Amino acid sequence: MQIPFFDYKRQLKKINPEINNAIKKILNSGNLILGKKVKKFESNFSKHIGAEYGIGVNSGTDAIKIALKSLGITSGDEVITVANTAVPTISAIRELDAMPKFVDIKEDFTIDENKIEQAITKKTKVILPVHLYGQGCNMPAILKIAKIHNLKIVEDCAQAHGTKINNKKAGVFGHISCFSFYPTKNLGAYGDAGIILTSNKKLAEKCRTLRTYGMKQGYHSHLEGYNSRLDEMQAAILNVKLKYLDKWVARRRQIAKYYLDNIKNTKIILPKTDARNNSFHLFVIKTNQRKKLIEHLTVNGIGFGIHYEIPIYLQKAYKFLKCEKGYLPVTEKFAKQIISLPIFPELIKKEINHIIKTLNNF
Repeated sequence: MQIPFFDYKRQLKKINPEINNAIKKILNSGNLILGKKVKKFESNFSKHIGAEYGIGVNSGTDAIKIALKSLGITSGDEVITVANTAVPTISAIRELDAMPKFVDIKEDFTIDENKIEQAITKKTKVILPVHLYGQGCNMPAILKIAKIHNLKIVEDCAQAHGTKINNKKAGVFGHISCFSFYPTKNLGAYGDAGIILTSNKKLAEKCRTLRTYGMKQGYHSHLEGYNSRLDEMQAAILNVKLKYLDKWVARRRQIAKYYLDNIKNTKIILPKTDARNNSFHLFVIKTNQRKKLIEHLTVNGIGFGIHYEIPIYLQKAYKFLKCEKGYLPVTEKFAKQIISLPIFPELIKKEINHIIKTLNNF
């Protein structure tokens, strides 16, 4: 038996007629950039999450960059975040010549809110919590810290479509939130795509201007902006898929709970999480014998991932940050232990049981 880590074709097979119809309509419309489908998706997705405004952009990375730019982040400003995230979180900060200020994490892989205040300096402008793997950060605590120190909050929700925090969806707590629709996400496009959400009208207008060269109307740039537009094709595809998102997230939670209830092996540490609120973009276990476990999974035909093997500041491109080994002990410890299991909604029971049996036999 061969079980892939991720397989978008299984999902596509079920919704193929709807997807083909949506694509055909776009091709026949003659409107390919910033048309009715983009506006419809911006409205649909913002309502789904609970925000007032949505601004479609071409990636989750650009969503963060434009969100930070709209808040006035510039050269030398500091953004507090984590180092166990994907590189795009940090590359977006660096595109503005701002500096990431890293904070260690908790057992649930999210930013340790108790360590944020000691990282704040006169240069700090933003706290950027990452809802990693579908696990929500402690936003009530982070909001209190931001209020005391007059800081802005930008939520990285790239892996948090459907994540809940205190009965609200991730993406409504910060001044701005940023989502990615990369194909592997809980809600994935068939290419790059992203969105910025906010309930602040002025910020929404600024983000909308920034995504199109800083232009409001015609060819007059009011701000120094970018070319970062969600195209009609991806918007049409996302509109089709959005109506299935809750169902897909529910299935992820169901698979995760089955893993949590049935994986029983002292060599494997299961994630510390509430399966009712985590949207399980990834199901990440830990082990002190990762190399052997990888060999065991491979022999048994099970795909896997490692998200993420090297903390950002230890990667070659970011050596200039001068954060030496040992800077974030928990982050570095977990980076050596983590491994992601298959958890996409189309996994069948036979496959899930094979994964559990394989892990229990390790």
